[in-house]
Amino acid sequence: MSFAPPPATAAWLHQEARSGFEVSFFTSRGGGFVLEGCTTAVEEGITWAVEYTVEVDHDWRTSRARVAHRTAAGTRATELRADGDGHWLVDGHRAPHLDGCLDVDLESSAMTNTLPVHRVDPRPGVATAAPAACVRAVDLSVERLEQTYVRVADEGDRVRFDYHAPAFDFACRLVYDSSALVLSYPGIATRAA
Repeated sequence: MSFAPPPATAAWLHQEARSGFEVSFFTSRGGGFVLEGCTTAVEEGITWAVEYTVEVDHDWRTSRARVAHRTAAGTRATELRADGDGHWLVDGHRAPHLDGCLDVDLESSAMTNTLPVHRVDPRPGVATAAPAACVRAVDLSVERLEQTYVRVADEGDRVRFDYHAPAFDFACRLVYDSSALVLSYPGIATRAA
């Protein structure tokens, strides 16, 4: 499946799960991309802000992610590094629970659902497992997130996938644009720009 290069910037309005806004910037570098952004939100009465830099290779596999957050309790940061073959370091320490993951998934971000769809089986109806290193928004803990994507027949210039994350008992139909950026993430976010 071939997608257009990402635009210089995109933004999402969070909804239902939290109130907030996310802005991302995309820069081509060394055959891959650097994705930088910020999300600010209120979730269950807690305010937080998360800034991120994610580096991906030409296949959109994460090579590095730096995530910093701020809450009323203070500021914290974490760094993930991956070798592209599914092996990870979290803050310099080997993380075997993430073996096999090719992507980082930021709980605070609609943008990171862009990463795995670049490698999903393009045939409609075929499920593709896409486990990810999931960084939680409030405490920056890093967990393995099992998730699957199933391509659904496209509608015009809209690309659609059925998404399932069993750990959260969550499933929805994600709608993407021609650059594989989420337009609609039901219950989570909608594209604002």
